[in-house]
Amino acid sequence: MSHDKILQSIARHNKVKLAVTDLDGVLLGKIVSMEKFKSVVATGFGFCNVIFGWDLHDFCYDAGAGIRYTGWHTGFPDAQAVVDPDTYREIPWEQNTPLFLADFRAQDGSPLAVCPRQVLKKVQADAKNLGFNAVFAQEYEWFNFTTDPDKNFVAPTPITSGMFGYSVLRASQRREFFHDLYDSLAAFKIPLEGLHTETGPGVYEAAIAYQEVLEAADRAALFKTAVKEIAHRHGITPSFMAKWNVAFPGCSGHLHQSLWRDGKNIFYDDAAPNNMSNEMQSYLAGLLYCLPHLQPLYAPLVNSYKRLVDGMWAPTTLTWGLDNRTVAVRVIAGGASSMRLENRVAGSDVNPYLAMAASLASGLYGIKHKLQLKTPMTLGDASADKGPGGLARNLRDALEYMQRSEVAQEIFGSEFVEHFCATRRWEWQQFSNAVTDWELQRYFELT
Repeated sequence: MSHDKILQSIARHNKVKLAVTDLDGVLLGKIVSMEKFKSVVATGFGFCNVIFGWDLHDFCYDAGAGIRYTGWHTGFPDAQAVVDPDTYREIPWEQNTPLFLADFRAQDGSPLAVCPRQVLKKVQADAKNLGFNAVFAQEYEWFNFTTDPDKNFVAPTPITSGMFGYSVLRASQRREFFHDLYDSLAAFKIPLEGLHTETGPGVYEAAIAYQEVLEAADRAALFKTAVKEIAHRHGITPSFMAKWNVAFPGCSGHLHQSLWRDGKNIFYDDAAPNNMSNEMQSYLAGLLYCLPHLQPLYAPLVNSYKRLVDGMWAPTTLTWGLDNRTVAVRVIAGGASSMRLENRVAGSDVNPYLAMAASLASGLYGIKHKLQLKTPMTLGDASADKGPGGLARNLRDALEYMQRSEVAQEIFGSEFVEHFCATRRWEWQQFSNAVTDWELQRYFELT
């Protein structure tokens, strides 16, 4: 969409919302006047680069964290954010206020290496240079709670009770919220293929409709904030935390993906076993090979690893299988249009730009290097299939693997890998320094 057409489309409005995402995938932004928007829509605007220099709670990384791009040593200057006109949508629950997403440029005008959206755009361009159009879709699971006025979230109350997945009854008990989600998201250009309850009290799952990978990531990034804004109008607090309670399954962010060329799904070959083309097999081999090198992009937080445990519908081994929901990568062997892979490692706490970039780049790595799918297909429970190796069980171990990985450097470059890993080290350090309720209950009296 041209800048002139954008301005014509939003001429009736007096303000615009501009938004970006940080490394954790959190949507950040500001409202600007129409006059301001007209002055920046073509040239870009300044946005404080502290968003790549602080954590989820706005604590700036200290000098020992190893962050070079920004920090106290730089004075936190503005970075140049450029509006993407193709992201235009209106927010139906905010008087149809126009919204645009933006991404960042470096001082020389090149894409900013630490900007998550730019990271994905680089991988997408790589796919296009190889002749592929990458099509993705993300699923999200999340729990919904009655809003805690104190916001301490020590013992939140789910909006419904019981372990009742796919329940028509439970969905109908909060039908105003349930239907508002579906309809408002559709009006916000985030169409859902499905919405249902999942196993656990107050938990929903949404499958976002598939699209080319950048739009798919935009939808996924906007989805979480949209769900929270819609929920708050109903007195509900959603949580996309990967594992909020040990008694219940964690929350996934599964990534569905396929490659297309000239309008045809190249993963599909009607003459091949299970209809898996050679390209699909190499892509799958790349996903499995690169998983240990890039696991923090799928499991970016300390809590992420509480989800990746046996017997809780999450993968723990480097396995694949045909329509098997216990493996790391599930092959969905549909027809010529629906043949795809599902990366089941990603949790609902991921940054969708980085998770999709990692998944796509891994698959392309397999195709570029002509990797053969040598890992046997897993039948039955993948947690018992130890042959292919296992996923890291905590952020520290996963991070150490990524930091020394030549594969990660080859795929994403040293500047991004260094910056991202430094932010995850900070996350692990904050956890290591914390005194938890578990420690108090276990050690306070008896040691």
